[in-house]
Amino acid sequence: MPALLRGARRAAATAVTGATAATAALTGPAPAVAGGALPGGVLARTRGDGDRAAPRTSGRPRPAAERNGRTPRARTGRTPAVPAAPAPRRPPKRPPGRERAGGLLGRSLTRARRAWDRPLTAYYVILGGSLLLTALGLVMVFSASQIQALQSGLSSTYFFQKQLVAAVLGAVLLLIASRMPVRLHRAFAYPLLAGSVFLLCLVQVPGVGRSVNGNQNWIHLGGPFQLQPSEFAKLALVLWGADLLARKGDKRMLTQWKHMLVPLIPVAFLLLGLIMLGGDMGTAMILTAIVFGLLWLLGAPTRLFAGVLAAAVTIGALLVVSSPNRMARLECLGATDPGPSDQCWQAVHGIYALASGGWFGSGLGASVEKWGQLPEPHTDFIFAVTGEELGLAGTLSVLALFAALGYAGIRVAGRTEDPFVRYAAGGVTTWITAQAAINIGAVLGLLPIAGVPLPLFSYGGSALLPTMFAIGLLIAFARGDPAARTALARRQPVLFGKVGKSGKTGEPSKPGKAGRSAEAGGGRAGVRWMTMRRRADRRPSGER
Repeated sequence: MPALLRGARRAAATAVTGATAATAALTGPAPAVAGGALPGGVLARTRGDGDRAAPRTSGRPRPAAERNGRTPRARTGRTPAVPAAPAPRRPPKRPPGRERAGGLLGRSLTRARRAWDRPLTAYYVILGGSLLLTALGLVMVFSASQIQALQSGLSSTYFFQKQLVAAVLGAVLLLIASRMPVRLHRAFAYPLLAGSVFLLCLVQVPGVGRSVNGNQNWIHLGGPFQLQPSEFAKLALVLWGADLLARKGDKRMLTQWKHMLVPLIPVAFLLLGLIMLGGDMGTAMILTAIVFGLLWLLGAPTRLFAGVLAAAVTIGALLVVSSPNRMARLECLGATDPGPSDQCWQAVHGIYALASGGWFGSGLGASVEKWGQLPEPHTDFIFAVTGEELGLAGTLSVLALFAALGYAGIRVAGRTEDPFVRYAAGGVTTWITAQAAINIGAVLGLLPIAGVPLPLFSYGGSALLPTMFAIGLLIAFARGDPAARTALARRQPVLFGKVGKSGKTGEPSKPGKAGRSAEAGGGRAGVRWMTMRRRADRRPSGER
């Protein structure tokens, strides 16, 4: 009997030792205990008091994850320990004022970038900038020309009334040009060029041409009206040159330098020669700038461009040296004193007018220099009167409008796929910006006085009419951009019906549904209408 009890005890100890070894294999090595083997009751005490044994399906013990109440892994072996994630580091706190200022500046820049990137930006900038310049020019012509008119025995509003009539006619031309298709602009180029050459030849006919301030470049039309054909020659050169280069580009003829220059350069020299016969070097400089603008847009090689530039500079230098009047104007650059014979009187008094204006000017109509001190205050030197009466703020506003107009023209020329539109838009932009730079540079004393008016601003109907037609060209080209055309079609008044994807009006909308899209109107459901932003689908609720 004792031997039997000893055998049972040995079997129980063997079973306990096997179970302990299997558990250590699954859960890791067991802690060492003094005395060797663990007694049978220790295994039961290692479980939590609240743990209940799950039913076993095999003879091996449960894994540790299953004993702790977690879902067992679908693998066998030792479960790796997961390291604890480090605590996230907080960025250093910025001062509240600096954070708000930075966020506001960033949001403002983002909004400005989005505004410039809208498809109708160039259209609105060209239209708004040209109208603002024309309106402000009318105000300044009225202010600057009153004394000149009274000294000539005329009504104080004489020059203003003529400029107003020219502005109304120019607005009509702008509207016509903005609505004309591109093919009509191209067809209009050749008759305009032929008419300009004929009128420039007619200027040299005695009894027909008239000399003003030493330049024989006017045609008397009867009464108080005169015409300056050289102003229309600028528009003719832009349209004809753009059509010529576009046709040659379609035939792949612009890979040779002779096709780049002929007949563009010979016709330009013909116009320049007829203009220089009348002594108008300022207009000749603007036509030269137009030719260089077309060659630059064409992508002329550097050697060809440099050769034409060197030839133009050489001819211009010879014309300046051969004329005492032009040499006297060149000597007045940066002058601060009229000189012994008052040869720099106009340049110096233009500086005096700008200097006396201060930050915000002396007020409209309060100019002192226009009282006989400053020659041509309403034409060539109207920018000086603007600086005196409106101050630095007024002159910077005028410069900003010209800069915006130039940027919009470059944007139209850069985004189009039509070669004619690219060349014509670039030529018009070069014309307006070059003429503005020559006029303002002469007033500031940085360039010689060339006798050219400030575009859209100075008095002169002959200069205003072709310039406003050229602005109409830019507006037409900006409207012709596919994205702008689509945006304008979607912004049609609701009174005429909603506009669908094709740009055609659909059924008239119901009252109160102006901003809502409908399938009956030819549009898509969930689309924003009547907005200056690009068309964007309304995302469903919850979508990010």
